[in-house]
Amino acid sequence: MRVTIISPEKSVYDGEATAVVAPAYDGEVGILPHHAAFMTLLGAGRLVVRRGQSADEFKVRGGFLQVRDNTVRIVAEYAEGGSNAA
Repeated sequence: MRVTIISPEKSVYDGEATAVVAPAYDGEVGILPHHAAFMTLLGAGRLVVRRGQSADEFKVRGGFLQVRDNTVRIVAEYAEGGSNAA
């Protein structure tokens, strides 16, 4: 699935992923390929974008997450990171 993460300052991530785990306002959400259409407000915390065995981690706060047509769009008030995680 395609994942894009943007903040008011810049585009933080744009690429393919096998899973996304994000902090929603009411708890953590996990998104896998071909997820049903979905939208939620973001909370604050760690967002993980997995690509097979590797992953990128981001700190995000505020904004929203939208899933549509096998694409995950994250528009965050604050987003930074992208360091590889195991």
